[in-house]
Amino acid sequence: MTELVNVLRYTIPAVVVFITAYFLLKEFFHQESKKRELDVKLEKVRISMPIRLQAYERIILLLERISPANLVMRVHQQGMTSAAFQKVLVQNIRDEYTHNLSQQLYVSSKAWDLVKTAREEMIRQINTSAAQLGEEATSIDLSNKLLEMSMEKMATRKAIDFLKEEARQNF
Repeated sequence: MTELVNVLRYTIPAVVVFITAYFLLKEFFHQESKKRELDVKLEKVRISMPIRLQAYERIILLLERISPANLVMRVHQQGMTSAAFQKVLVQNIRDEYTHNLSQQLYVSSKAWDLVKTAREEMIRQINTSAAQLGEEATSIDLSNKLLEMSMEKMATRKAIDFLKEEARQNF
């Protein structure tokens, strides 16, 4: 019996120490794992944030470039017919959009839908304006018609405002 008491006298404290050490080490490793996960997430954010911010910048630049005033001033050439100017304008919008397609990866679906809507709206306005002019119309006539229409609230402006707000919320 005394031998059993002696064994228990040494075994019980050893088991208590072992169990205590086990739970302390388990908690320590769990906390270290969480810390590593957080470090990885912070590193991802540190790397992706500038890329995402650049995407917002590029999309806003796209929208500014396809807005009527900027588009007309950049693309206009003397002596073009209205039909030729219409084709150049529409092609320029499509090229700008295609060049920035990959940016949709970094913005919300709603923001990208507004960008697509702005592009479609601009093409529609160009085609509508050109259709309202006669065949003898010049590129200046089409330019004037587009600039008149741009006085209204444009889809490009709505998309830009949304992107700015979304960028402010995310950064």
